[in-house]
Amino acid sequence: MTARRRLSRVPTTSPHVSREARLRELNDGLRRFARAGIICLTSGIQNLGEERIMAVLDGVRSFDSFDVHNDPYDEHDLGVLKIAGERVMWKIDYYDRDRRFASPDPTDPAVTTRVLTIMLVALSAPGVLVVLAIDRCQNR
Repeated sequence: MTARRRLSRVPTTSPHVSREARLRELNDGLRRFARAGIICLTSGIQNLGEERIMAVLDGVRSFDSFDVHNDPYDEHDLGVLKIAGERVMWKIDYYDRDRRFASPDPTDPAVTTRVLTIMLVALSAPGVLVVLAIDRCQNR
């Protein structure tokens, strides 16, 4: 691992970092390293069995196909991919610390709880994704 990569894992607190860059950094920290947030697996994911769940988690962790279509705000907060024969979607939402309302400032971990939800999706009509039920979350 290069020094540059090692340094990229350290959260940036510089006032010169853009809002989008800070959100990307915090979102990637949760998605890639299970750092500073909650990870929710839908019942559809939970029912896949341990081996396929691990493949899904590895796929979400290593996802890097961000573009203007799936990441229009450049926050790295959403992804859809096919893993272990399943169409999987993941989404990061920003809540206040009590998880009752939206975060007042998603760039500030002191007032934000990030929630990464990983779910199975199905196509109900051409181009329309249907999210299967969400039921349990796990604090990280």
